Amino acid sequence: MMGSDRSQCWPAYVVALMLLGYAAGKAVFALQARLGFPGGPPVSAAETDSYFLDPALAQWFATASGVLGACIALATVTARGRRVPRTLMWLMLTVLLLAVLGGKGITILDGFIGIGVGWQWNHGVVGLVAVAPAAEMFRSNVVRTRRVAH
Repeated sequence: MMGSDRSQCWPAYVVALMLLGYAAGKAVFALQARLGFPGGPPVSAAETDSYFLDPALAQWFATASGVLGACIALATVTARGRRVPRTLMWLMLTVLLLAVLGGKGITILDGFIGIGVGWQWNHGVVGLVAVAPAAEMFRSNVVRTRRVAH
């Protein structure tokens, strides 16, 4: 049984690593008071000026959301995190999965179809790869916690 639990941990570690990378990229841009993401399409001055938040503040919020998401991912595989009520964990994982799907969905669509943001096909591939561990983390947590509950 322990081996199967360990095999279900890898998605959480991958998601946490991806979200910490996201947070780091957003922090870099927050320090520069720029919108966007390192390696992503440039954001024009007109878009930056018309944005509803100060660019630095927006990027610090994004940095915090990346760190929070990484903590939630790690909570699924730690003893302390496993004490979180199942319904609350599923709610947090649902929000996290929807956030990943939303962000990566834009990257995927723009990378392969072109919706005008400026992401390229290689970003679309990265988006597809990033969605898989997030979905697997959610699925494996639901399976594992249901099994324990019975």
